[in-house]
Amino acid sequence: MTEASRNFPASAEAATSLHEAYAYCMAITRGHYENFPVAALFLPRRLRRPISAIYAFARTADDLADEGQRTKAERLKLLDEYDRTIDALSSNVTVMNNPIFVALRDVIEKYNVRPESFHELLTAFRMDVTETRYANFDKVLHYCRYSANPVGHLVLQLSNAGTPENVSYSDSICTALQLVNFLQDIEQDYRENGRIYLPQDEMADCRVSESDIAECRNTPALKRLIDIQIHRARRMLEFGRPLGSRLGGRLGLQIRLTVHGGLRVLEAIDSGTDVFSRPRLGIRDWAVIAVRALAGK
Repeated sequence: MTEASRNFPASAEAATSLHEAYAYCMAITRGHYENFPVAALFLPRRLRRPISAIYAFARTADDLADEGQRTKAERLKLLDEYDRTIDALSSNVTVMNNPIFVALRDVIEKYNVRPESFHELLTAFRMDVTETRYANFDKVLHYCRYSANPVGHLVLQLSNAGTPENVSYSDSICTALQLVNFLQDIEQDYRENGRIYLPQDEMADCRVSESDIAECRNTPALKRLIDIQIHRARRMLEFGRPLGSRLGGRLGLQIRLTVHGGLRVLEAIDSGTDVFSRPRLGIRDWAVIAVRALAGK
């Protein structure tokens, strides 16, 4: 048994059949709250299981980077092991008896997806271990290129829709959603992991200090900084919106729901008085999102 496989419960290691492996991934997907729907009801049925496997991989790898009391060296070692396992999935090499990788091997073989996308995600998780500040927005974009955009690439690959134009729209949506998550979790990222994803140069320009974040001070200067981030994320979501219409069907509807979910969160952040309070979308919010998405916008 490898060290990485020890991070899964015994019941997970016993789930060796493909059916059990996907069931395990679906359970992980259902067990995590997200403001944006993941493997939701509106996805085409044929995509729910492979997307749940991708999500389970990303969720557990993210936990290796963030959770527990491991040292940085131990976290990087486990992520390197995930990298080697992804390489093994594309060969006949036997990999650890882990349901997530059992499911991922099926996804790679059945849908001919690029293993490079999984490696890119692991690059982002390594950055989570080694980097806690971003000098400017270009550095933030560089992080999003690895942390968010590969997920969209994988979904397009599953759908045989990875045209250059679709990838461009997808990258804009995925990066924007990552920026939205940063805005939702400013206090949590700093308190739990010592991270600040707001560009350091823009913090300086707006005269926002790190102590403002550490002490959760809702200053006018911080509001100006957040307004810049909201405007940027909203513009990127709007740019990517045509993807939902281009793909059509249930997948297109899911993308429109996701985009409008992101826009709704931005509205909540923009109208709120506490930058450090994480918005939670309620039934009324999801009703608004559904109406907008069903309208085909």
